[in-house]
Amino acid sequence: MSAANSSTVASSFLDDPLSLQPTYTPFYYSEKSDLFESVSDRYLTLAAPVLAYWFLSLVFHFLDTRDWKSLDKYRIHPSPEVASKNLVSRSAVVYAVIFQHIIQTLLGLLWLSHEPPKYTPHAVSIQYIASILQKPLVALGIKYPTLVVSAAQFVYWWGVPAFQLFASMFIIDTWQYFWHRGMHVNKFLYKHFHSWHHRLYVPYAFGALYNHPVEGFILDSLGAAIAELITGLSMRQAMVLFTLSTFKTVDDHCGYNFPWDPLQLMSGNNADYHDIHHQVIGIKSNFAQPFFVHWDTLLGTRMTRADIEKRRRDQKARTAKAQ
Repeated sequence: MSAANSSTVASSFLDDPLSLQPTYTPFYYSEKSDLFESVSDRYLTLAAPVLAYWFLSLVFHFLDTRDWKSLDKYRIHPSPEVASKNLVSRSAVVYAVIFQHIIQTLLGLLWLSHEPPKYTPHAVSIQYIASILQKPLVALGIKYPTLVVSAAQFVYWWGVPAFQLFASMFIIDTWQYFWHRGMHVNKFLYKHFHSWHHRLYVPYAFGALYNHPVEGFILDSLGAAIAELITGLSMRQAMVLFTLSTFKTVDDHCGYNFPWDPLQLMSGNNADYHDIHHQVIGIKSNFAQPFFVHWDTLLGTRMTRADIEKRRRDQKARTAKAQ
């Protein structure tokens, strides 16, 4: 078949949206307007990160209150050190986090629209993607429209959502890195806002969002909202993003270095990495949060345990030489 005939076949196949109905439904997809009849997706999106925060925090708090010897090798700091070095009571931390969750929820009520999103039939969206994918194939004389449609379906159901999720994570990381670093560089911002969070010299899970309310609004709540807006997430995608970022933030402050924790395995930005930032020696390093470490790596603010040991050895060598 010639390239011209191939183009005709592909075009006629793709011109009919009904021919592009999905051949399968991904496990994550539901046609329901709301996942649960008793609560709208809008309210579920607001509640999910709050519930995730306290659920995972309570799991780690349960571990904190156990004297199991098997946990000792995973604890970044001994339990007595948490009580002796932190400069704020646990009750004050709880009250501050609850207040931030109230502000976060109020912002969400204003941000997330009451109106249902404009719906574009799946077949129409797949047809548009297929029309883009077919052009280079037709130019090469490839005459497999079914392959084009299958690829378009994969891009629609998996490629685009995955790209939106990772783009959202990148935006949140970028937003938080530069604000976080700025709050350390600027003495006014550090003294009046960010120093609150560093009252936790030894972090623990439910202190993850212990911040000054202004910082909590700017860094966490507003950053997530902007990421959702820029990437055009659906309500349910936003629910996944907000819940995942909450789990990750709590886990990054949990105080445990578990080798099998999926949230710690997803990147080098984990509890041990962020713990370094809370120590005096690393307070000007490891600004990245909550997902990846690329900004620290690119801009020279990354510090590892090996870096700390090297600094200490160098300091001892200089001290010995001076004596």
